Amino acid sequence: MAKRPAAGKQARKKKPGTTRRRSAAKATQAKSRAAKAPRAAPDALMAPLKGAVRRKVGHVRLEVGPAGAARVKRMIYPVGFRWSVDMKPVVGTDLCMHAHVGFLARGRFHVEYADGCTLECKAPQIVAIDPGHDGWVVGNEPAVLIEFDFEKATIDRLGMPAAHRHEYPAGPSSSTTPSTYALDRSGRASARTR
Repeated sequence: MAKRPAAGKQARKKKPGTTRRRSAAKATQAKSRAAKAPRAAPDALMAPLKGAVRRKVGHVRLEVGPAGAARVKRMIYPVGFRWSVDMKPVVGTDLCMHAHVGFLARGRFHVEYADGCTLECKAPQIVAIDPGHDGWVVGNEPAVLIEFDFEKATIDRLGMPAAHRHEYPAGPSSSTTPSTYALDRSGRASARTR
């Protein structure tokens, strides 16, 4: 008994050589479309830095390079990063005891000191974070911080306090109310109570 085509399908006769020509034509069209499609420019902020030493610490991508007597660091904090979860086991201290001075180029993060003071940072923003803090990325994009330091001499060389305090030379002080400190447009510190 002869086989019949399945319901809804009709038997087609193939002409020799036509399959190859159609495939070649489709491939040429696909190449043409790909050539016309705009290519995304590489993200210079995330590209590897020339002359930098690269490493990953507690899920943070860190690149460090010399600049005179200082170092320039690019730190890429991934979405979901929190210092007390990702770095505390690596470092072994309850809080981050480094001072951070630099420029938040992308993303947002929240900083909280042991006394309840908080700092909200949103790119683009200049940041100065005292030692003795926890911090985490806010939102759904990585935070990219360009930082300047002098290794163990950062605090002294940049005139920062050894621990978080409520007195800032350029702004108001408060010893009783937890506040959020941010730089206003003139570069002076301003405090906001929670």
